[in-house]
Amino acid sequence: MWGIELAPFIPFYLGAIVALLSNDRWRPLVAVAVPLLGLPLCLSLSDGLHWQLQLFDLQLAPLKVDKLSMLFGIIFHIAAFIAAVYAWHVKDKMQQIAGLLYAGSALGAVFSGDLISVIVFWEMLALTSVFLVWARRTERALHSGLRYLYFQIISGLLLIAGSILYIQQTGEAALGFIGLQSTAGWIIFIAFGIKCAFPVLHNWLTDAYAESTATGTVFLSAFTTKTAVYMLARTFPGAEVLVYVGAAMTCFPIFYAVIENDLRRVLAYSMINQIGFMVVGIGIGTALAINGAVAHAFNDIIFKGLLFMSVGAVLHMTGRSNASELGGLYKSMPKTTIFCLIGAASISAFPLFSGFVSKSMVMSAALKEGYDWIWLMLLFASAGVFHHAGIKIPYFAFFAHDSGIRTKEAPLNMLLAMALAATLCITIGVFPELLYSLLPFAITYSPYDTSHVLAQTQLLFFSALAFVWLNLKGYYPPELRSVNIDAEWGYRKLLPEALRLGLVMFRSVERACGQWVSTWLDNLNHVFLHRKGPFGKLSKTNPTSTMVMWVTVLLASYLLFSFL
Repeated sequence: MWGIELAPFIPFYLGAIVALLSNDRWRPLVAVAVPLLGLPLCLSLSDGLHWQLQLFDLQLAPLKVDKLSMLFGIIFHIAAFIAAVYAWHVKDKMQQIAGLLYAGSALGAVFSGDLISVIVFWEMLALTSVFLVWARRTERALHSGLRYLYFQIISGLLLIAGSILYIQQTGEAALGFIGLQSTAGWIIFIAFGIKCAFPVLHNWLTDAYAESTATGTVFLSAFTTKTAVYMLARTFPGAEVLVYVGAAMTCFPIFYAVIENDLRRVLAYSMINQIGFMVVGIGIGTALAINGAVAHAFNDIIFKGLLFMSVGAVLHMTGRSNASELGGLYKSMPKTTIFCLIGAASISAFPLFSGFVSKSMVMSAALKEGYDWIWLMLLFASAGVFHHAGIKIPYFAFFAHDSGIRTKEAPLNMLLAMALAATLCITIGVFPELLYSLLPFAITYSPYDTSHVLAQTQLLFFSALAFVWLNLKGYYPPELRSVNIDAEWGYRKLLPEALRLGLVMFRSVERACGQWVSTWLDNLNHVFLHRKGPFGKLSKTNPTSTMVMWVTVLLASYLLFSFL
């Protein structure tokens, strides 16, 4: 039976239709009103399966509500509202409609109760989000968006294939624990891993997010990867391979982020780093670890969005986002500078800021479950993120060498959106129980014990000291006017070069084969001409007596063999 509950994606899809029919004056209001009105409807949903229906032999539930889906539903509404406020000044119908459909698709995915529904919204996530990249309308954005779309399509195809195999094996399509005991499980795992930016599969994120519009990146930072984190928490909790994958994710982006010039790419690498903490927590699989993973996802959406908004405001006002071209902007954009510092403190897990109350849960769970080496990697990653996101972003954008750029403060709507995110970062850091009450498992964890506060403070202090020393000694990587390519070298450089060499080799082989065949045909033609040509042996006229002799010989031979 169809329930009376309204699925959270419906207001966003309806809002997109209204925005399509509205003019430039009313579309921003629609974009802001939809999440503002949708959140109370979301909170009113009761736990359980709703909208159940039968498709052939499969029981579908497009609306499933529990504490895990509700947590992501709440933060997705908050993120959509803040992003819409930030983009209030935008007069681009494509961005405004794509933003609403994109946020609605993420909500549809996390509230889906079956794999078929997930597939639908998974594909909608890919289709709607790519327009936020293309909306920048540059050649680089076009190519980046195409590469982004290729990865999203591959993820969708893998999810479809894995789901078909899983349904054939189990006879049901319910979205729940899947595990890695079957081929279907591994295929679905990789599908989710692509959108979660697993190592080697991550370049769509660093590539596309840096080429999107200033406002589009804020939307992108909130939904795709966090939807994938939700799916991993729902279907693969306790899969130990995630512990090691996540640990790698926390560490390798640090080295690229430190040498990266484009500050939005720095933040993209930082996002992979933070997602790594979530993946580790899901892999550990205990109640504390899962709570820490999803709590950190909640916080990351806010503070990473705040950092993207601050850098986006700089891009909007100056047209630049490269560290080598910025600096000294605290004089022109003091409010944006303050908001950026709050975001930097949050992502660095300073006490009294949001990152502190969630990241520590994952690290405590790692120690508690005996993952000592993983804990050391997470500790290194915590110091690293302070370097590239906590220090590098605000330092090179606002405080380093004076670039001489003098501009105005960001528009009021941008400042208001950043103020909302900054307020949440501080509020959650000071009152973590507000977030803890939303978590899927009961929790007794207290982040503000003396040992943890002292350990984190010491870590941050010595990391800052290391940055200062390296910078003064000239050992810190300079901000070069260059583009760094990591694993994407495989498909942007190696693959095209391999295809080019393969084509050259094919043409060489084709040419050699053609020459051999031509020579063989010439020789064969020569033989035929020699034998049957006008002057060939077989063309000569023989006397009748000779022919009679040969007929007699053949007949005698036949009679002799017949007699024997």
